Amino acid sequence: MEQRVVKNQLFRFQTMDIWKRASKISMPLFQIADKLEKEKKFRFAEQLRGATLSITNNIAEGSGSTSSKDFQNFLKFSRRSVFEVANILMILVNAEHININDVGKHLIELDEISKMIVGFSKSLNT
Repeated sequence: MEQRVVKNQLFRFQTMDIWKRASKISMPLFQIADKLEKEKKFRFAEQLRGATLSITNNIAEGSGSTSSKDFQNFLKFSRRSVFEVANILMILVNAEHININDVGKHLIELDEISKMIVGFSKSLNT
């Protein structure tokens, strides 16, 4: 699934690398959720979609904050959602619902996104 880019950048989050990167990984994770849904694993699909959306939603919502401290709180929620997605993927692998080869690269990318969120959050203190 190809990611479409909205040309007119009206919102702060649209220019942020952490949001762009989190948005990019959303597409393949949604595809995994779609596959789970077709296999009637509705709860897994719903949870994966929700946690995936929470990553970008919290970055976007936090970018509208009026203080760095408030933005940092949203970034904490976003990072926690990264860990939730990683957990869901690992549980799905352990339950043999998906193959580790299909998600290994996504776990690495999630780890990178987590590190980016931490780094960006720290930069808000300066």
